[in-house]
Amino acid sequence: METLHPQWNGYGYTWRRDLNAIEPEQYVHGSLEESDWLSSPFYDLIRRARGGEHGPSMRRRLETGPDQRDFPVLADYFAAGATDYVAYLFAFGKDGDRSQGTGIVYSFAADRKGGFNDDDTTLIQATLPALSLAMKAHAGHVIASGLLGTYLGEDAGRRVHAGSIMRGSVDRLSAVIWYADIRGFTPISDSAPGSIIVEMLNDVFEILTASLRGRGGQVLKFIGDGMLATFSLEERDREETCRGALDAAIEAMENIDALNAARAAAGLPVASVDLALHLGEALYGNVGATDRLDFTVIGPAINEVARIEALCEPLGRAVLVSAEFVAAIIGGDSRLASLGRHALRGVREAKEIFALDLSAGA
Repeated sequence: METLHPQWNGYGYTWRRDLNAIEPEQYVHGSLEESDWLSSPFYDLIRRARGGEHGPSMRRRLETGPDQRDFPVLADYFAAGATDYVAYLFAFGKDGDRSQGTGIVYSFAADRKGGFNDDDTTLIQATLPALSLAMKAHAGHVIASGLLGTYLGEDAGRRVHAGSIMRGSVDRLSAVIWYADIRGFTPISDSAPGSIIVEMLNDVFEILTASLRGRGGQVLKFIGDGMLATFSLEERDREETCRGALDAAIEAMENIDALNAARAAAGLPVASVDLALHLGEALYGNVGATDRLDFTVIGPAINEVARIEALCEPLGRAVLVSAEFVAAIIGGDSRLASLGRHALRGVREAKEIFALDLSAGA
């Protein structure tokens, strides 16, 4: 099936008797232009459907001779013991709607001598229209889940899809708050064409996000050249979560340095990233106008982490950490050193700020 997702162009499911299990597959964008796909029975059915043929199908009695194995994959099936092959295409709607899936292609192979009998193919053809309607509904759910997770974040997307949609409905979130920003982005963006800057942003954001994967961090927003993420403390140990956030920061900065070295060698603009880590509570939910909502986090802790990040350049440090964050680590962490108390814009009292030693390693 075709889908609507920034990473995947389509997905499929394969069942084999010897495995007695369903194997899911996801196809990246561009894979449907490769020779294996273009020389496949599925592509032939799609091509015929696009040419105006209604409900195209295919039957190949593989055991009867080479002329029945006119697609490379059919020769592979025959070599594996297949004797017969049938395939069917069902389109969804006149023109197809990628938000619900545009259609579905099925294939079946048999290894019994003589292949499928008439009762087999009649049963398959009678069953598939109803199955296709069920798959269409499933595709809509999968597409919506994927898009919400991609654009809102995994947790926020899941909450919205589960029904958390009312304006003003918010929960309290206790979390480590991560805020990263590219230092001096305006002059950088003025120094190169837009496509080069967008490519740089994508590379930087991918590195920052990759360091969160596997450590419980979730990106909430990309804000221009900044990134806001959280590590929820609701189901995780506070100290373990904080140490994991420090490890993620070190990994991210090391990989940013490597990226900058490669970009500089290629004569491309580079980006220094400043990062702040804080710990606190925030309101997490739907905020906005009646017809335009944002699933976001708000509260003093969010403001404070942004103010801490703004101190990175004047203090000459890439990663700064709040005293609240440090207090959650029992016995402290040798990678952190106090820089004393500093005033944060809009915050009544000066706050003790700590710097992360990036040379200490994760």
